[in-house]
Amino acid sequence: MRAWQYSRTAGGLENNLFLNTSAPLPTPKPDQHLVQIIAAALNPVDYKAAESTANLPTYFTLIFAPFPIPGIARFAIAKPATPGIDFAGRIVRQATNSKLEAGQLVFGRSGTTPLAGGALREFSIAKSTNVVAIPEGVAPIDAATVGVAGLTAYQSIVPHVKSGNRVFINGGSGGTGVFGIQFAKAAGCHVTATCSTVNVELCKTLGADEVVDYKKESVLEVLLQAKGERREFDHAVDNVGTDEELTLRCHEFMRPGALLVIVGGEPSLKNAAQTLMRKVWPGFLGGVKGSVVDFWPEQKAEDSERIGQWMQEGKVKAVVDSKFPFEQAPQAFEKLKTGRARGKIVIDVALETYDKASA
Repeated sequence: MRAWQYSRTAGGLENNLFLNTSAPLPTPKPDQHLVQIIAAALNPVDYKAAESTANLPTYFTLIFAPFPIPGIARFAIAKPATPGIDFAGRIVRQATNSKLEAGQLVFGRSGTTPLAGGALREFSIAKSTNVVAIPEGVAPIDAATVGVAGLTAYQSIVPHVKSGNRVFINGGSGGTGVFGIQFAKAAGCHVTATCSTVNVELCKTLGADEVVDYKKESVLEVLLQAKGERREFDHAVDNVGTDEELTLRCHEFMRPGALLVIVGGEPSLKNAAQTLMRKVWPGFLGGVKGSVVDFWPEQKAEDSERIGQWMQEGKVKAVVDSKFPFEQAPQAFEKLKTGRARGKIVIDVALETYDKASA
């Protein structure tokens, strides 16, 4: 089979990917499905995890091991590795005791680790707990976008809000943000989202009640003004993760006890230190005074099924920025790295031929 692989990342993952045309077919364990990949959707973690393996010396990874920072991946990624987590595909051989069957279309997360999921190959493995059936009427290209981004948006918002709550989403036009706006609206919330000028209409179309154009105004000042008008936020999600002042002053624009969930952020030593400080440094000494948590989604089949149901009902739609053929995976990563994608970047592995292919 064909598989995109890398053995090093110096100079960027996109410059080190090579197409192996005779990669061996993966051998699933009893609790794993063998799946044919129909489409894969990219996430920043697909390259950040890989490129972070050489960013920190070993002693940093040992000191900060309990925290989500770069460097840990060096011990967990076997080379050559294949990136990619989010996928839609067809079950070739089902896991033992699975309710899903061979031939069934599924979506979810490929592989057994988020560090190198293996979705950018023609066939992959997926844990039986990491995939669910694609509902009737939902296109595989749309289902492929859910995986990490959809679960992140769902779990960082829906369990924490109720109808009538005010939700702030920093980064409303990216892969996670486009889902977050729609999920918050489906939960009955008032949504304020940020984006650049060119994406304001997109965010409004997805349901955002208020959109802050960070190119034209200060996000923090707008949020503080809302506080002054007694319009504090009941919940907030930061999909960008680059404005530490926004984090440190979150208690000034959120209700007491409200939660700020940090999803975005670069895998750097600076961000690792900031994560540590948020965990241990008291507010009266300059630390965070609000309730702030860093986030990585859990695989819950019921959450994926709910998202699939909402897509089937038309309550939620996938936003696909661009579709690349399988042969242009490196170019897809180049586009992802610009940070300018409106929604998800999808790689077409076998959208037109999957029903004719076999393992």
